[in-house]
Amino acid sequence: MAEQWHPVARTDEIDEEDLIAIELDGRTLAIYNSDGGYFATDGICTHEDACLADGLVIDGVIECPMHQGRFRIATGKALGAPVSVDLKTYPAREEGGQVFVLIDRTTG
Repeated sequence: MAEQWHPVARTDEIDEEDLIAIELDGRTLAIYNSDGGYFATDGICTHEDACLADGLVIDGVIECPMHQGRFRIATGKALGAPVSVDLKTYPAREEGGQVFVLIDRTTG
């Protein structure tokens, strides 16, 4: 089986307009509660080795704590200097008070 949904957090662990970092399958992910839903991206900034969970979420955007690079949470899109490489995103869903993330093991 190449894809698998993983339980990553309880919904009450992530405040609105906030995020947490988790480790899953050897990678750091950021799990967000933003824009009325749950989202998942790589948890390390593509510009520098900074943990996005230490950043700030505003209006569907995560701002890196190191150099204030900004990414659109839903798409991972880099929004301007100093970041130029998009974040990888992962499908996320909420079910029964739990947040799940879909990992495709064929793409690492």
